[in-house]
Amino acid sequence: MESPAPKLVASDVDGTIITSQERILPRVRDVIVRAVQAGTEVALATGRPHRWIFPVLDQLPIRPVCVTANGAVVYDSANDQVIASHTLTPETMAEVVDLAKEAFHDVGGVSVGCERVGRSAFDPEEEMFVVTPDFLHTWEEQAFGVLPEHEVISQPAVKMILRHEGLSAPEMFDLLTPYLDPDVAHVTFSMNEGLLEIAAPGVTKALGVSTLAAMHGIDQRDVIAFGDMPNDIEMLAWAGIGVAMGNARDSVKDVADMVTGTNDEAGLAQVLERWF
Repeated sequence: MESPAPKLVASDVDGTIITSQERILPRVRDVIVRAVQAGTEVALATGRPHRWIFPVLDQLPIRPVCVTANGAVVYDSANDQVIASHTLTPETMAEVVDLAKEAFHDVGGVSVGCERVGRSAFDPEEEMFVVTPDFLHTWEEQAFGVLPEHEVISQPAVKMILRHEGLSAPEMFDLLTPYLDPDVAHVTFSMNEGLLEIAAPGVTKALGVSTLAAMHGIDQRDVIAFGDMPNDIEMLAWAGIGVAMGNARDSVKDVADMVTGTNDEAGLAQVLERWF
């Protein structure tokens, strides 16, 4: 017997709802529209800051409340309003930077960037994302501010990024985690290139999605979540149904309730079409 249709669909962005060409396939868009018409809430749950979600939402006829910055920000895209945010303190970031310098001492150290929350998705980018002068940029088209390290971490941030040109993100993760107590900060990654994402303790996509579910009065068991990278693990484990994409890392598939097709194969639609 088929389980009841989910009441909240939470989807990661990169590697999940969009293709490798950063497009939402018509099959995926159509099933999302049918889900919304059936009364289901649909939200993005992404590592991207809220200022980076509109190129995705512009491919959909909805403006939902979304989880951004790996759960650190809950953002109402229809009203351009930050509903909730969880920040790292300057003191915590200074501690993490010191630990990272120790962890990466033998491989040349790391550069640092910080994402600040602001009030709007349209705040000046050079004020919202600040980096040290040696920071290797992954998204060259995005504006940023360049500051000395002590100024980069001088204000609360929803996400701190540690960057290393010569290591992969899994290699960085393995080096840092023995030094970093989860009670100090949460570390994850959402791409294979050498970039780690640091948040306040306990701040994950699961926190953001549970906040959304509570806002809408939706039970945990009625939530379905989709993802492909380690920053999705907590969300997939928390949701009533956690779905790993076919292109997901093995660690993500291991915690999921099911595995679907890849993002280029409309894997999200393959699952949601069971109900909508």
